[in-house]
Amino acid sequence: MTAQHIERTGRGAAPEPGPAAGQQARPPRQLAGLGPHLGRTALLLAALASAPVALTASPDTTQPSAPRRAELVRMVRQDCGSCHGMRLTGGLGPALTREALADKSLEGLAITIYQGRLGTPMPGWRSMLSEPEAQWIAERLQAGFPQEDTR
Repeated sequence: MTAQHIERTGRGAAPEPGPAAGQQARPPRQLAGLGPHLGRTALLLAALASAPVALTASPDTTQPSAPRRAELVRMVRQDCGSCHGMRLTGGLGPALTREALADKSLEGLAITIYQGRLGTPMPGWRSMLSEPEAQWIAERLQAGFPQEDTR
Protein backbone atom coordinates (compact mmCIF):
# COMPACT_ATOMS: atom_id res chain seq x y z
CA MET A 1 0.00 0.00 0.00
CA THR A 2 1.34 3.37 -0.92
CA ALA A 3 0.98 6.76 0.69
CA GLN A 4 -0.62 7.92 -2.55
CA HIS A 5 -3.36 5.28 -2.20
CA ILE A 6 -4.13 6.32 1.38
CA GLU A 7 -4.18 9.97 0.38
CA ARG A 8 -6.36 9.33 -2.67
CA THR A 9 -8.90 6.98 -1.05
CA GLY A 10 -8.73 7.91 2.61
CA ARG A 11 -8.52 4.20 3.44
CA GLY A 12 -5.70 2.20 4.87
CA ALA A 13 -6.46 -1.00 2.99
CA ALA A 14 -5.12 -1.57 -0.46
CA PRO A 15 -7.67 -1.81 -3.24
CA GLU A 16 -8.71 -5.27 -4.33
CA PRO A 17 -6.93 -6.15 -7.56
CA GLY A 18 -9.08 -6.67 -10.66
CA PRO A 19 -9.12 -10.02 -12.45
CA ALA A 20 -5.96 -11.00 -14.23
CA ALA A 21 -6.09 -11.50 -17.96
CA GLY A 22 -8.11 -14.62 -18.76
CA GLN A 23 -9.74 -14.82 -15.30
CA GLN A 24 -13.40 -14.20 -14.52
CA ALA A 25 -14.44 -11.19 -12.47
CA ARG A 26 -15.58 -11.88 -8.92
CA PRO A 27 -19.33 -11.76 -8.23
CA PRO A 28 -20.55 -8.58 -6.52
CA ARG A 29 -20.07 -8.41 -2.77
CA GLN A 30 -22.94 -9.48 -0.58
CA LEU A 31 -24.77 -6.88 1.46
CA ALA A 32 -23.61 -7.02 5.07
CA GLY A 33 -24.34 -10.61 6.04
CA LEU A 34 -27.54 -11.00 4.01
CA GLY A 35 -26.27 -13.68 1.65
CA PRO A 36 -26.24 -13.47 -2.12
CA HIS A 37 -29.98 -13.90 -2.74
CA LEU A 38 -31.24 -11.71 0.09
CA GLY A 39 -28.74 -9.02 -0.85
CA ARG A 40 -30.06 -8.92 -4.40
CA THR A 41 -33.64 -9.00 -3.13
CA ALA A 42 -32.94 -6.10 -0.80
CA LEU A 43 -31.50 -4.09 -3.68
CA LEU A 44 -34.49 -4.91 -5.88
CA LEU A 45 -36.95 -3.94 -3.15
CA ALA A 46 -35.11 -0.69 -2.55
CA ALA A 47 -35.30 0.11 -6.26
CA LEU A 48 -38.99 -0.75 -6.42
CA ALA A 49 -39.77 1.28 -3.31
CA SER A 50 -38.29 4.36 -4.91
CA ALA A 51 -40.14 3.84 -8.22
CA PRO A 52 -43.15 6.10 -8.72
CA VAL A 53 -46.59 4.52 -8.73
CA ALA A 54 -48.85 5.77 -11.49
CA LEU A 55 -52.21 4.81 -10.04
CA THR A 56 -53.58 8.20 -9.21
CA ALA A 57 -56.80 9.61 -10.51
CA SER A 58 -56.30 11.95 -13.40
CA PRO A 59 -58.88 14.24 -14.91
CA ASP A 60 -58.54 12.64 -18.35
CA THR A 61 -59.36 9.13 -17.05
CA THR A 62 -62.43 7.92 -18.88
CA GLN A 63 -65.12 5.72 -17.43
CA PRO A 64 -65.29 2.18 -18.76
CA SER A 65 -68.02 1.61 -21.36
CA ALA A 66 -71.37 0.29 -20.14
CA PRO A 67 -70.66 -3.29 -21.33
CA ARG A 68 -67.20 -3.19 -19.71
CA ARG A 69 -68.66 -1.85 -16.45
CA ALA A 70 -71.04 -4.84 -16.43
CA GLU A 71 -68.05 -7.16 -16.97
CA LEU A 72 -66.15 -5.48 -14.12
CA VAL A 73 -69.12 -5.77 -11.75
CA ARG A 74 -69.44 -9.47 -12.62
CA MET A 75 -65.69 -9.99 -12.15
CA VAL A 76 -65.70 -8.35 -8.72
CA ARG A 77 -68.81 -10.22 -7.61
CA GLN A 78 -67.60 -13.60 -8.89
CA ASP A 79 -63.78 -13.58 -8.90
CA CYS A 80 -63.14 -11.24 -5.98
CA GLY A 81 -66.14 -12.74 -4.20
CA SER A 82 -64.48 -16.15 -4.19
CA CYS A 83 -62.06 -14.84 -1.53
CA HIS A 84 -63.84 -11.77 -0.16
CA GLY A 85 -67.26 -13.45 0.09
CA MET A 86 -70.02 -13.42 -2.51
CA ARG A 87 -71.55 -10.42 -0.73
CA LEU A 88 -68.07 -8.94 -0.25
CA THR A 89 -68.52 -9.18 3.52
CA GLY A 90 -65.31 -11.15 4.04
CA GLY A 91 -63.98 -14.67 3.76
CA LEU A 92 -60.36 -15.60 3.11
CA GLY A 93 -59.87 -11.90 2.31
CA PRO A 94 -61.24 -8.96 4.30
CA ALA A 95 -64.66 -7.42 3.77
CA LEU A 96 -64.94 -5.00 0.85
CA THR A 97 -68.05 -3.21 2.04
CA ARG A 98 -68.37 0.58 2.12
CA GLU A 99 -68.14 0.48 5.93
CA ALA A 100 -65.06 -1.75 5.97
CA LEU A 101 -63.26 0.47 3.45
CA ALA A 102 -64.24 3.82 4.96
CA ASP A 103 -60.76 4.48 6.38
CA LYS A 104 -58.83 3.22 3.34
CA SER A 105 -57.39 5.56 0.73
CA LEU A 106 -58.80 5.37 -2.77
CA GLU A 107 -55.29 5.31 -4.22
CA GLY A 108 -54.26 2.46 -1.91
CA LEU A 109 -57.29 0.40 -2.91
CA ALA A 110 -56.62 0.94 -6.62
CA ILE A 111 -52.97 -0.04 -6.19
CA THR A 112 -53.92 -3.18 -4.27
CA ILE A 113 -56.43 -4.18 -6.96
CA TYR A 114 -53.96 -3.56 -9.77
CA GLN A 115 -50.71 -4.82 -8.19
CA GLY A 116 -51.88 -7.22 -5.47
CA ARG A 117 -50.28 -7.54 -2.05
CA LEU A 118 -46.91 -9.23 -1.80
CA GLY A 119 -46.80 -12.02 0.79
CA THR A 120 -50.57 -12.47 0.85
CA PRO A 121 -53.02 -14.46 -1.29
CA MET A 122 -54.19 -11.18 -2.91
CA PRO A 123 -53.14 -11.32 -6.57
CA GLY A 124 -52.67 -8.34 -8.81
CA TRP A 125 -55.27 -8.06 -11.56
CA ARG A 126 -53.12 -6.09 -14.03
CA SER A 127 -53.43 -8.84 -16.64
CA MET A 128 -57.22 -8.43 -16.63
CA LEU A 129 -57.61 -4.70 -15.87
CA SER A 130 -56.27 -1.35 -16.93
CA GLU A 131 -55.20 1.16 -14.27
CA PRO A 132 -58.33 3.31 -14.87
CA GLU A 133 -60.51 0.20 -14.44
CA ALA A 134 -58.79 -0.61 -11.13
CA GLN A 135 -59.47 2.99 -10.09
CA TRP A 136 -63.13 2.65 -11.16
CA ILE A 137 -63.52 -0.54 -9.09
CA ALA A 138 -61.92 1.15 -6.05
CA GLU A 139 -64.32 4.08 -6.38
CA ARG A 140 -67.31 1.73 -6.63
CA LEU A 141 -66.13 -0.29 -3.61
CA GLN A 142 -65.87 2.84 -1.47
CA ALA A 143 -69.33 3.94 -2.58
CA GLY A 144 -70.91 0.51 -2.01
CA PHE A 145 -70.38 -1.92 -4.86
CA PRO A 146 -73.34 -2.38 -7.23
CA GLN A 147 -75.15 -5.68 -7.54
CA GLU A 148 -74.63 -7.76 -10.64
CA ASP A 149 -77.35 -7.30 -13.27
CA THR A 150 -78.53 -10.87 -13.91
CA ARG A 151 -81.07 -10.07 -16.61
